[in-house]
Amino acid sequence: MRFHFLNRKNRTKTTPDNIFYNMKSVNQHRKILRILVSSLTFVLLFTSQIFAQEANLDNGKKIFNANCAACHKLDSKLIGPPLKGVTERREQDWLIAWIKDNAALRATGDADAIAIYEEYNKMPMVAYPQFSDQDIKDVLAYTDDKPVEKVEGGDAAFVTAASLGIDSLEVIKGKKTFNANCAACHKLDSKLIGPALAKVQDRRSDEWLHSWIKDNAALRASGDADAIAIFDEYGGSPMTAFPQLSDADIDAILLYTKHSSILEAKKIGGEEVSSVAETTPIPWATYLVMLVLAIAVVWVYFMSKNEFLKLVTTIALLLVVGYLAYWGMMSIGNDQGYKPVQPIAFSHKIHAGDNKIDCQYCHSSAKHSKTSGIPSVNVCMNCHKGISEYNGPVTVENDKAFYDGEIQKIYDAVGWDKEANAYIAGYEQRPIEWIRIHNLPDFAYFNHSQHVTVGGVACQKCHGPVEEMEEVEQFSPLTMGWCINCHRETEVKVEDNEYYAKIHDELSKKYGVEKVTVAQMGGMECGKCHY
Repeated sequence: MRFHFLNRKNRTKTTPDNIFYNMKSVNQHRKILRILVSSLTFVLLFTSQIFAQEANLDNGKKIFNANCAACHKLDSKLIGPPLKGVTERREQDWLIAWIKDNAALRATGDADAIAIYEEYNKMPMVAYPQFSDQDIKDVLAYTDDKPVEKVEGGDAAFVTAASLGIDSLEVIKGKKTFNANCAACHKLDSKLIGPALAKVQDRRSDEWLHSWIKDNAALRASGDADAIAIFDEYGGSPMTAFPQLSDADIDAILLYTKHSSILEAKKIGGEEVSSVAETTPIPWATYLVMLVLAIAVVWVYFMSKNEFLKLVTTIALLLVVGYLAYWGMMSIGNDQGYKPVQPIAFSHKIHAGDNKIDCQYCHSSAKHSKTSGIPSVNVCMNCHKGISEYNGPVTVENDKAFYDGEIQKIYDAVGWDKEANAYIAGYEQRPIEWIRIHNLPDFAYFNHSQHVTVGGVACQKCHGPVEEMEEVEQFSPLTMGWCINCHRETEVKVEDNEYYAKIHDELSKKYGVEKVTVAQMGGMECGKCHY
């Protein structure tokens, strides 16, 4: 018996042979799809590896500039050795162990670690146990990949030090001791609270300077005319005594005040030269993927006669367009990552990170007001009356002159004469026009004091690790969903609060939990934020 089926499209009979042919066609479709998917998968994997490498180099550059650049350069010796191609001289595992805890590596008896320690006059390198292995690999990748621009003449600082017959490491040690103990009241080239200290050895003997620094009150009490004259010249304001400084420490400080110029960046023709040439990665991989996808779509629609493949491609395109449209609409009003250029390059890393200034010292209204407040210039001047120049770590992008120029912008706003150490009479002051970063819609109510004072929420919960940011950016999305999730996860703190304790007891019984969340306390009610 011969079975046949009626084809609805052309009303022709379809025999078992035709059915076999159709199944063969489906198998061919599958092969084509398999080849297309495999090709796209290869391209995407290849591209992801390229992007991962770029991301690693970017992370390595950030870590290097923030932590290593103060002591290392890529192409020449600074405090430590040059790091260009360091992976060619040491094994990666050794470098990871050295960076995380070089003291522990020396304690194991490692010959290379001990040799480096001895070579650099037993000056230990700072340990970085907080770095992950991936962070260190990123730094090493950066030191290997970064192109170096050759500068004639080598490192000017160490050439000058050698020609003068002095130990440059002692000058560096003196600079560190000076910055830690003297920089709050003294500058090298101009008067601050105390006199300028550049080449102070030309004006006083070393023996007198040692006595003055260790205990200037005792020196005055001995009847020393110079000590008494300085005391009277500065309005009877006594200098802090430093009996804890050894003679070697003071000698290093004096060496720095005399030869500080050897630590300055090399200049050619009056222009400062960077030893590192900046390069911008070209995102060619993105164009490659787009080109392959465009060719595939054109081939499917205009060259292929495979209707099944066209259907699958159409469905895929609709899904991609729908996905992009959804996320495009969801991102409206979401400024996460927004980082505008401010009128002054204020570094939260230097202030909140390196110098441990509490957030609420500058943003004092956060604990008792709806807004955190923008600090006035007077708050800046509380510190910068005595800090007119920057003496901290520098990077390739931002050197000492850059930071000094930013401090000068504060003085220009309020009319402060750093040489006279006084405000300029009749100066027309003007506010610093900071650009707002975090901005909620008008229909959403948010109270800083309710979160900071009552809830005990840390600033970093919403604003991210600002103590690590050179330039502050919007860290969190600040969307409604993000706020609600926080309310769902955050437990109410009831310690030393009888009002909340009473409500908490009742609600904990109602919900059958030990700790009530903000959402269970009413943090999900619409009227809390929208009224």
